[in-house]
Amino acid sequence: MALERIGLYPGTFDPITYGHLDIIRRGLKLVDKLVIGVATNPSKDPLFSLDERVTMVRAETAELAQSLGVDISVMPFDELLMSFAEKIGASIIVRGLRAVSDFEYEFQMAGMNAFLNPEVETVFLMADAKYQPIASKLVKEIATYGGNIDGFIPKRVAHAVRAQMAYKRQHKSD
Repeated sequence: MALERIGLYPGTFDPITYGHLDIIRRGLKLVDKLVIGVATNPSKDPLFSLDERVTMVRAETAELAQSLGVDISVMPFDELLMSFAEKIGASIIVRGLRAVSDFEYEFQMAGMNAFLNPEVETVFLMADAKYQPIASKLVKEIATYGGNIDGFIPKRVAHAVRAQMAYKRQHKSD
């Protein structure tokens, strides 16, 4: 019997975008099980709490998992990526690339991760051309100024982003 190939797609997913979902869909072709690791990145100032992000990612991937008949799990993590990968038994790290500018950072991270654990491979997937300009950071910036974010993120997520922005605006003046 062949070993189950477990992939790990890590990120902050603040918020999850159509680009993330594209990489998830395509990453599923490479593994038997995909774990989406939602990171607590202390260097970023997230719009949503870790629990909120995990809940959103689970909601947006549940239908995908069911329709494709695949195993997707969503787990929070607050440790080195390679420690988390080892803990869940991942043999592949899935990373999405939007542009050449992403490659330099991702290439450096892949090298460091390979140094930490040479048994875990990093696989880069290019985002579909229609999703390449989408970045969570830009979605939040557009939403901050009341711009239309519907083409970048799922409807439920867009609703949550608008609600969070309204809450922040309301409490900023307090």
